This record gives sequence, C-alpha cells and structure tokens, in this order.
Amino acid sequence: MFTMKQAIAATGSLLLLGITTAQAAEYDWKFQASETAGEPSFKIKQKWADKIETMTDGQVHIEVMPINSIVGPTETLQAVSSGILQGHMTDPSYFSGQNPAFGMMGNLVGAWSDPYDFLEYMKHGGGEELYNELAEPYGTHLIAAATFPLESIPSTVPIRKVEDFKGLKIRAPQGMVYNVFERVGASPVNLPGSEVYTALEKGVIDAADSTVLSNNDAQGIHEFAHYPMYPGFHSMPMIAVSINKDIWDGLPEDLQTTLETAFDDMAYDLIAQLKEQDLETLQKLKKDPDVHPIDLSPEERKKFRQAAQKEWKEWSVKNDMTQKYYDSVTGFLKSRDLL
Repeated sequence: MFTMKQAIAATGSLLLLGITTAQAAEYDWKFQASETAGEPSFKIKQKWADKIETMTDGQVHIEVMPINSIVGPTETLQAVSSGILQGHMTDPSYFSGQNPAFGMMGNLVGAWSDPYDFLEYMKHGGGEELYNELAEPYGTHLIAAATFPLESIPSTVPIRKVEDFKGLKIRAPQGMVYNVFERVGASPVNLPGSEVYTALEKGVIDAADSTVLSNNDAQGIHEFAHYPMYPGFHSMPMIAVSINKDIWDGLPEDLQTTLETAFDDMAYDLIAQLKEQDLETLQKLKKDPDVHPIDLSPEERKKFRQAAQKEWKEWSVKNDMTQKYYDSVTGFLKSRDLL
C-alpha cells in the first residue's frame, strides 16, 4: 500500500487516466473496494465489473481492487479526485473527518431495518442527489448507491441486551457508528476492517462492527468469535459506487446510462446474494456446538435505535449538509411509517 503522497507522486497529474490513454473510445479504470479479496461481496463486485465490460462491448474495463491496494480506506476520496484511482466502491463513513455529512450519509446507524427501503430512498427519495451535492465538490460523482443486508456483530462474549455493550471493546470506524456505541456505554476502537480478524483473535477487541455474517465467516472470524449477532440491527452502511467527476462528465450519455443501470442492478444483486449466503452460513453455524448466534429482541433493538436517534439529532446541526440530510431522511422514514 502506498501513502497518498507516494501515490500522487507516482501517478503525477493523470487526472483523466482511462480517457487520455484509451484507444477507440475504450476506458480502462481502477476502482478500489472496501473489502478484502476473499470476501463474498468483493467477488460479487468483480463479477459485475466483468458484466459491464460485456454490456459495453469491451469499451469499459473496470479492475476492482481490494482494500489497501493503492491507498488506505480513508484516502480513496482524494485518490479518486486526483486520478490515482478512477473510482471507488466504499463506505463514505471513512471520510467523516473531511465532512461529517459523509458519516451521516454513509451509515445512519439504526435507521434501516430493510436494505430495500434504503435503496428506495437513495434512488427515489432524493438521497442520490443529496450525496452528489456533497461529493461533487470533492471531485467525485456517485454513479449508484448500494448496500449490504444488515451487518452482524461478531463477538467473543454474548450480547443479549443493550446493557451488555457497557465496557465492551468493539471495533468501529470513525463517525456516527463509533459515537453511537459510545452512547450505549461501549469502548469503541477505531480499526480498519482489514484488522478485525487479528484484533479479535488476539483479544485486542471483544466484538466488531464488521460486515455481514457470511463475509465474517469467510474470513474465519467465527473460529474464536463464538457469539455472532444475527440478524443485524445496528448498521447498514452505504456503498458509494463513485467515479472521478471529470471522467464522468466526459463520458457519452449512453455509457453513463449503462453504468447507472448496471450498478443499480449490482446493488439489488448484492443484497439478494449476500442474504442467501447469510442464511446458509447461519444454518452451518447453528450446527457448530461452539458457536451461538444471538438475535436481539425487539425491545432491545428499540433501545438501541432510540440511542441512535439522539446521535442523529446531534450530528444534524454540524453543518448545512448534515441538516439537509437529516431533514430529508427523517422525512422519508416518517412518510413510510418507518420511524
């Protein structure tokens, strides 16, 4: 992994890499994802990149790269803007340090109980427009928003009620999810997702905010995190499928439409495939005498969500964009009786 400074030096000012070097209107891009290469969700993203190459008759080639391939996960926004990467497929919460609105839009903790509600908000409730209002000044354009099924929490100790979070060392990325865990009494530890396995194995942390059940199992985490929480209840991060804005603006309209359509389809495919894999994983884990999946009760889920809503309110006043998003998303949730 290069540092951002090294990567900029190595690539110079190739802002439009993939347009200036392409021959006969062909585009060759690198998109960095936020998963390791072995995770099921990463493999689904790779397959969709191959489908896009077929859909465009070879005009567009996208190499999907795992986390930390070129830059760190908190640096991909700048890398896409500067042309080191042409795009990314990642959780915007990583960029909370640059603008807290990225944290709110990336993961409004406790807001969603169904990933399809989130996709409806982004596509038809004004979410995509708001995200581009935030992201385009940073030199990136959102092609499509995707997400996972609700995340699991792999844990080395049982968590059966919100009170059990008190004093728990739990991995959480910077941003709102970190603050909500603090609010319920946990002791969050800011680690990248790529370090969750080692941190759990060595006892650095007790639990982790860490992707879906099947992804965690594919990494071998349940070998020592014997109390996974499933179904998830706390976190359903956005996957911002974004591209350098200058590249996007220079694309023919038909290619823009093809990319939007393909990545919208990828969003639904991710949910369907990962849900199926999660259910298969759950059945496997239930047969393991050492692993004990825990489903938090509706009463405890409500307690967690009430704590999260207090955090939403605090974040809403950080700047104009956080207030716009808060008003927009809470209006959407209320209109569908989801709040």
